[in-house]
Amino acid sequence: MTLAETAGPALARVRAGSALLGPAFVAAIAYVDPGNVASNVSAGAQFGYLLVWVVVAANLMAGLVQYLSAKLGLVTGMSLPEALRDRMPRTGRLAYWAQAELVAVATDLAEVVGGAIALNLLFGLPLLIGGVITGVVSMVLLLVQDRRGQRPFERVVTGLLAIIAIGFLAGVVVEPPSAGGTFGGLAPRFQGAESVLIAAAMLGATVMPHAVYLHSGLARDRHGRTFGEERSRLLRVTRFDVGLAMLLAGAVNLAMLLLAATNLQGREGVDSIAGAHTAVEQTLGAGVALLFAVGLLASGLASTSVGAYAGAMIMQGLLRKRIPLLLRRLVTLTPAVVVIAAGADPSRALVVSQVVLSFGIPFALVPLVRLTGDRTLMGADANHRLTGTLAWLIAGVIIVLNVALIYLTVTG
Repeated sequence: MTLAETAGPALARVRAGSALLGPAFVAAIAYVDPGNVASNVSAGAQFGYLLVWVVVAANLMAGLVQYLSAKLGLVTGMSLPEALRDRMPRTGRLAYWAQAELVAVATDLAEVVGGAIALNLLFGLPLLIGGVITGVVSMVLLLVQDRRGQRPFERVVTGLLAIIAIGFLAGVVVEPPSAGGTFGGLAPRFQGAESVLIAAAMLGATVMPHAVYLHSGLARDRHGRTFGEERSRLLRVTRFDVGLAMLLAGAVNLAMLLLAATNLQGREGVDSIAGAHTAVEQTLGAGVALLFAVGLLASGLASTSVGAYAGAMIMQGLLRKRIPLLLRRLVTLTPAVVVIAAGADPSRALVVSQVVLSFGIPFALVPLVRLTGDRTLMGADANHRLTGTLAWLIAGVIIVLNVALIYLTVTG
């Protein structure tokens, strides 16, 4: 047998497996959105390498959470909102949807503000016009999903994810961080209440409720409900999909923090994204600053379309209502545009949006861990004892840190 004949079946299996990848990369957009940019850059600029461990821990936690969400969709053939709908009375469903809708509005606020800031940095556009353009472009991306289906949408979003990665990894390549400082930052520790606040913001910006809801629906829509050996195979592929997506998202988040720790620590005026961009330009040059702004723009465009997609899935799953795409987009876009038009400080708006998102995290995590551990629902694929223990521990840590974020923000 020739080498080509031997390699042929192996290559065919690789191609078949790679064709199944994609849903996790769409969900991963939530982990590299403008909220992440703001929190990671602030962490590096204020505390250097101190909070490297938070980025690593947050992405490890997110990996397990996203896998459980995808597993729920593959095993049950339902999204998380659909699974909750069947277990709630009508009043409970409406209340649950109301908090999820508030989370969707807060998500859109962060993404639209981030896109507006990027367009202002790149072209000098007023924030209001930039916000409207971000909303319109995200609408076009949603039309791709609505008219062409999920796979073309996945390809577009994955392409934007690649642009985001290039935009934020460039600075680390041009000016490599301290290896000693980076490894030293892996030791868990804080440095005063402000570092706890930023760590909680980093975690809140990483594990986002809409990504938890969305991934279950993405896996279901891509593969449907699966059984037997096919299910086992897809669960293996899904673990690989989630691992790759979280590795990329984690690298981007770490690059944001290391860029700030290496080049921005101790500098004045870097407590905002615009200030950080100016400092990057002064220290690393116009080319890196341009890539930073392009990465931020791609982040805003991709994340606002993914957030709107999640919002529609939540409404359809909980209420069995499907509303026109344009109307759905306007519902969450309008508050963001109003906030920008009112002249609110964009960096402050990003922080407030992360606090609102913190309220929604327990409503997504607790039901997910409970449902994926239910043997009546999940059968043999219910969480093993170790997986269940880790999942509950992660949910507890995330909830406690987000309560701390809310408290420190309100009282600070």
